[in-house]
Amino acid sequence: MHMKPSALVALSLAAAVHGPAAADAVLPAHEHWITSWYAAPQPAWDGRFLLPMNVPTSLNKQSLRETVRLSAGGQRIRLVFSNRYGREPVRLGEVQVGPADGSSPSRSLHFSGEKEASIAPGAVLISDPVALELAPLAQLAVTSWLPAHTTVQSFHWGGQQTMQLTDGNALAAPRFTQGTVIQGRLFLSSVLVEAPERARTVVAFGDSITDGNGSTPDADRRWPDFLAQRLVHDGTAVANAGISGARLLKDGMGQSALARFEMDVLSQPGVSDVIVMLGTNDIGWPGSPFAPAEPAVSFDALVAGYRQLAAAAHARGIHITVSTLPPFEGALEDTPYAGHYSLDKDRMRNRVNRWIRTAGLFDAVVDFDKVLRDPARPQRLRAEFDSGDHLHPGDAGYRAMAAAVDLTQLRREAAR
Repeated sequence: MHMKPSALVALSLAAAVHGPAAADAVLPAHEHWITSWYAAPQPAWDGRFLLPMNVPTSLNKQSLRETVRLSAGGQRIRLVFSNRYGREPVRLGEVQVGPADGSSPSRSLHFSGEKEASIAPGAVLISDPVALELAPLAQLAVTSWLPAHTTVQSFHWGGQQTMQLTDGNALAAPRFTQGTVIQGRLFLSSVLVEAPERARTVVAFGDSITDGNGSTPDADRRWPDFLAQRLVHDGTAVANAGISGARLLKDGMGQSALARFEMDVLSQPGVSDVIVMLGTNDIGWPGSPFAPAEPAVSFDALVAGYRQLAAAAHARGIHITVSTLPPFEGALEDTPYAGHYSLDKDRMRNRVNRWIRTAGLFDAVVDFDKVLRDPARPQRLRAEFDSGDHLHPGDAGYRAMAAAVDLTQLRREAAR
């Protein structure tokens, strides 16, 4: 039987984490795992797309080191590696993980008891549990040795995070002094923590604004990061499933939201809530250099897409919050990517926002438009919140977005 990569990813993650339903991954019933950090995989693209991948198209006997900041802490962790869009296996010679500050030695990961493992095409690979006591918001350093030629077919673009790449096996190196610094993520897709039974994960599901474009690189100042700080004493994790260029209805710099909702949201261990912020690129891309021949998106199509996400979340018992779309007058002007904004596009954005606020379809609404818009010119971002490209907020804007999320909605489970 042929199984689509999306189904294989969801099945393999559920099998490894949820236990008895899987043939070879039975965990004690008292274990409860949640996603504490996440980077949504994207398929690689070629030189015909406007933007560069910013990561190598292949690796050859190299080591890479990534830094991630957890949201919720725990006593034990498991790392998840993804080859969701790969067409060939990815071989991991060895992976080590430890506190980024070097406060304790790094530990080697095992996969079904072995240090070396392979990520099957279309699948994920989940490590065995590692005893590592980590506080909320702790930073981890993850070093992976790839001993064979590896074609990069699945990765995460941008994310305002850099990683280091160096030749050879550098697992023992405290620093990659001869390495290359690149932007993005390769293969590492999530960190799970063992948590109390009531602990849970909130998934932020969106586009480049959720992925943090415009924030200070390597500083963890995306709006989901600020939200994690607000929830630090609740034991609630925040997983960032934002993808730059993401769209609700169609593929962009990744699969459409409708296509990846199962993998990036519904299959997350411990998920109880999703906060959706999507639609800006559906409105902005048509007629721009990103989709010059594409017709404008229709209001009815967008509404149908939001309805599908709500139905899918509610079918799993997941609480869904949807945000309004921020203003973007002047977006990317004076760049090769100008054309994102027009008066007609702004009218569509406002029409969609009115519907989101009044539809009564979602469990909650967060009004990011109201938070970020200039009161004197509501089609444009407030100057103090603008990163400078008139599309993405900066650090202050992302902090204001996180502050607008109603925590009473997210805390309802803990209060029971």
